[in-house]
Amino acid sequence: MASLISHAVAALSIGVAFYKPSLPKHAWILGAACSTLPDMDVIGFRFGVHYEDFWGHRGFTHSLLFAAVLATLAVLVAFRSTASGERRPLWFYLFLATASHGLLDAMTNGGLGVGFFSPFDTTRYFLPWRPILVSPIGLTRFFSSRGLEVLRSELQWIWLPAALLISFMFLRRRNRAADSSD
Repeated sequence: MASLISHAVAALSIGVAFYKPSLPKHAWILGAACSTLPDMDVIGFRFGVHYEDFWGHRGFTHSLLFAAVLATLAVLVAFRSTASGERRPLWFYLFLATASHGLLDAMTNGGLGVGFFSPFDTTRYFLPWRPILVSPIGLTRFFSSRGLEVLRSELQWIWLPAALLISFMFLRRRNRAADSSD
């Protein structure tokens, strides 16, 4: 898996594409939270759930269906008073933030793959290109020399592209604003 920090960075960079001045500030926090929630499945290890099980790591909680359900629940709970036309882009952002978790994990060089289509198909998938070093599970393992290697890998393959996306979106907005004022 990629680290929780990098999942949040990816979600925040996706959020820039949905930015409007009217965007509720808690949407950013919720997007970061949704991007990390799929890893709640590691709790199962303590209860005897095996990695390759339906509820195991990178199983159902990393699926597109889980992303859709989580985005729906988040919008219904956190944005009840928001107009329905404004909720659609929020739902799409939260869906992409959650789904990005599985995508990044499928780009790592370890694990058993990601159950993108669970529960309909429990096959675990990797992407053909897997440049991200898999992050160790657990805080003590993460704060080690291996964790530093992972962070270096994530800086290159997640943080840098995220920064480029954010920069591109801000430049695009600035140019559009300049064009509309002419």
